[in-house]
Amino acid sequence: MPTDRPIASPALRRRAWELGIDLAAVPATGPAGRTVHADLDAYLAIHGPGVPGIAAASASAPPAAVPKAQAVPGAASPAEPAAAPVALRDDVQAIPVIGLRRRIALRMQEAKRRIPHFSYVEEVDVTELEALRRALNAKWGAERGRLTLLPLLMRAVVLAVREHPQINATFDDEAGIVTRHGAVHLGVATDTPHGLMVPVVRHVEALTPWAMAAELSRLAEAARTGRATRAELSGSTLTISSLGALGGIVSTPVINRPEVAIVGVNRIVERPVARGGAVVLRQTMNLSSSFDHRVVDGIDAARFIQGVRAVLETPALLFAE
Repeated sequence: MPTDRPIASPALRRRAWELGIDLAAVPATGPAGRTVHADLDAYLAIHGPGVPGIAAASASAPPAAVPKAQAVPGAASPAEPAAAPVALRDDVQAIPVIGLRRRIALRMQEAKRRIPHFSYVEEVDVTELEALRRALNAKWGAERGRLTLLPLLMRAVVLAVREHPQINATFDDEAGIVTRHGAVHLGVATDTPHGLMVPVVRHVEALTPWAMAAELSRLAEAARTGRATRAELSGSTLTISSLGALGGIVSTPVINRPEVAIVGVNRIVERPVARGGAVVLRQTMNLSSSFDHRVVDGIDAARFIQGVRAVLETPALLFAE
């Protein structure tokens, strides 16, 4: 049956398709009017390639997929066909930074501009802590509510602050005054549909882990639904930033000005650890914390985080007074 479709091999058709050349426009010099690679080369030398993947479908469409021949031992494998070209995109989207997003941006910019941050990262073995948390939930979960890691960390921070009160402080850099706070009002960075918010759990030093968990849940829900009041979003003396399972291995959190420290919590991972001459699997987590180097010395930051670590790795201390 007569046809206007050029006679060419599948390999040549694919090559023409990738070069964006309509084989019908290429003069054929092969036997019986067949288009050969030399013809395509001659056409390219004069006209150059077209737009990859754009050519007359009837003439230059790539060959349909054919079943792979059964492999013959010792024979060379045929080259895989090139992947179909990806459509090019040049669209852009302009998103105004306004409202709450702009206020967050300005606060972060001001904090980084005015505060000389330094970060301190420490690994914590939370195997025993996680075992305690599961036991507490099994015994008291139905009656008192289930505990996550966060309330236990908040309790450890309270105990460490007793030994290192310079961490639970705010700095008025214009007046040149550092204020150390007896009360521990912990801000907890919370992701909401409206942007990052920091609801404040007040007087954490007087709360049990279950009371902390209940207040955290209430405040997080208020922040996510836009019902949190100004008082519930201000007045913190120290902040905890946790991304939960998305927390990564290390982070460098930005201090919530005018505070002088922020405790960053990374995700828990299972790692091989040497203990007593043997390698065992333990649950570990990094604390990646930032400090204001104007008023917090590196040694004080290290001692504070080591204090938090000591409590978390010996969780009986959480309930010792």
